[in-house]
Amino acid sequence: MTTRIKPQLPQLRLFQLLSSNLPVGAFSYSQGLEWAVEAQWVHDAESLQAWLLELLQGQMQQQELPLLDRMFQACAQQDMAQLAHWSDELLACRETSELRAEEINRGRALTQVLISLEMPGVIERKQLLDRCQLAGFAWACHAWGIGRSECLSGFAWAWLENTVLAAVKTIPLGQSAGQQTLFKLSEQLPECAAGAMEIEIQDIGYASLAVAFASAAHETQYTRLYRS
Repeated sequence: MTTRIKPQLPQLRLFQLLSSNLPVGAFSYSQGLEWAVEAQWVHDAESLQAWLLELLQGQMQQQELPLLDRMFQACAQQDMAQLAHWSDELLACRETSELRAEEINRGRALTQVLISLEMPGVIERKQLLDRCQLAGFAWACHAWGIGRSECLSGFAWAWLENTVLAAVKTIPLGQSAGQQTLFKLSEQLPECAAGAMEIEIQDIGYASLAVAFASAAHETQYTRLYRS
């Protein structure tokens, strides 16, 4: 007789946070990739993988996930001053007006979702959680009992999936090639999350000049599908 193992509720809640159906507008952004395709920096599956691997091992592991980790710990300790501090640090790392606007818009959208789900403490901290998506994501993960490592690797997965989907539309790349890219690069996520948790505070940060330039150029791109 086969024993059915019921998934734990925190895992299911994480799935909900990562779902493409979550109305935070993730599908509206390419984070400079659309211009990189226009400039032929990214033009096929191989160049896409190189672009994303650089961002995973650099920007994601050295900046995004360490900041998310600090926010998660601030939420666990109910330290709103630290949560505000790391939110400010994140916004300061957004090099262009598009990237900064994206972070704020997605933060506001996620906060509204959490309010609609009646998550405790969100309304009282709405102004703070509105400031960036990572703050709301960290708050939700802590509130729903999602582990620290799962919080980081889950966020990285959502970013990777959204970026690959943007590439499928803009290169264009076939759906199978997109899934192959996602399958291959997702192998990097556990190591990426683990490495991010080991980074010292003074070492947090990463300068992705290509992304900054692509995002800035995207602001005046003649035709475009995405907001960034």
